[in-house]
Amino acid sequence: MSNSKQAVPDTLPLLRDRIDSIDSQIQMLINERAACAQKVADVKLAEQGGDAVVFYRPEREAQVLRRVMERNEGPLGNEEMAKIFRQVMSSCLALERPMRIAFLGPEGTFTQQAALKHFGKSIISAPMAAIDEVFREVESGAANYGVVPVENSTEGVVNHTLDSFRDSRLKICGEVEERIHHHLLVSPNINADDVTHIYSHQQSLAQCRAWLDRYWPHVERVAVSSNAEAARLAADAGRSGRAIAAIAGEVACELYGLVKVSSNIEDRPDNTTRFLIVGNQDVPPSGKDKTSLLISAKNEPGALYRLLEAFERHGVDMTRLETRPSLMSRWGYIFYIDFVGHYLDESCRAVIEELRERASEVKVLGSYPVAVL
Repeated sequence: MSNSKQAVPDTLPLLRDRIDSIDSQIQMLINERAACAQKVADVKLAEQGGDAVVFYRPEREAQVLRRVMERNEGPLGNEEMAKIFRQVMSSCLALERPMRIAFLGPEGTFTQQAALKHFGKSIISAPMAAIDEVFREVESGAANYGVVPVENSTEGVVNHTLDSFRDSRLKICGEVEERIHHHLLVSPNINADDVTHIYSHQQSLAQCRAWLDRYWPHVERVAVSSNAEAARLAADAGRSGRAIAAIAGEVACELYGLVKVSSNIEDRPDNTTRFLIVGNQDVPPSGKDKTSLLISAKNEPGALYRLLEAFERHGVDMTRLETRPSLMSRWGYIFYIDFVGHYLDESCRAVIEELRERASEVKVLGSYPVAVL
C-alpha cells in the first residue's frame, strides 16, 4: 500500500474558504500599497512644496499599467486586469490629493465615461457646458485636468477641440480611446412595448439608424442636446408613467437608474472616439509616446511637402494630419500633426528643429503616453 497522501478533492466549502483567505490577503496588500502612496505624498510635499507638488504622473501610471498587462497570465484578460489596477491606483492617488477633472458635460456623457476610464472613479467630476469651458477651467487652476473629444472613427475630427489649442497654453498630457456602445434604455417601471418616443443626440440616432429601422421602425425619434439629457428625460418620464426610451451609454444608464432593453445597438461595432487629457505640465517620456504639433505653414509653393519631408528623412512615423483654416489670413491654413515618439527623442527633436526653420510657427501641444486602455 502506498504511503503517499491522497490529494483532497476541491469542494464548494473548501473553495470558498480559499477565496476568503485570498480576499484577506488582497485587502491587506491594497492597504499596504495605499499607505506607501501616502508616504510618497509626504516625500513630494517635503521636496517640492505645497502648491508646486505634482501628484499625478501620466507617464508613471502608463508604465505601471503596461507592466500589469505584460505580466498577466490569466484567466482574467489583460484589459480587465489593468482596469482593476487602474481603480486601485485612483483610490491611492485620492489619498494623496483628490483630483478635480473637468469634462464636456453634462454628467453621463461618453466624455465622462472616458474620464472615469482614464483616471478611475476616485475623482471629483466637473461637467462643463462647452469644450472651451473645459480649457478655461484647467487654465484657471479650478480643475487639475480636462477631458475633451478630438476624433471619432466614423464622424471624423472634433474641430472645436483643435481650434481651442490655438490660443491655449495647456498641454496634451494623455489620450484615451473609448469604444462607443449605445444602449436602448427605459425607466424600470416602463414596459418596453409601450414606448412611444426614443430620445438621443442626433449623432447617436444616426449611428443606430439601421438597428432602429429594423426593430423600432414606427417609434418616433427625437433629437436632444446629448445622450445624457436623453437618459434624464427618460428617467423623468418614467416617474410620471410616460413610456419614453433613450439611447445612451453605460454611465448614463447607471446615473439615472435606467434598465437596458437592448445593448450595443450601434450599427458599427468598431465605432471609437479618441479623447485628449489636457493639463498644465509637460509629461516626461514613458517609453511609448505620441506627440502633437500645431504648425502654421508659409504661404508658398511646396510648403506642405517640405514639412512632411522632414518626417520621412528622420524616420518618424506621422499618424495624423488635419487642416484647419487660419484666422490670421484669408485662405491660410494651420496643420495639426500627430506622430510617434516623444519630443525629447533625438529623431523627434531633429524633426521639430527642421519644422521651425520651414514653418511660420510650430507649437508643441504635448508629448504623452499612447493610450493603454
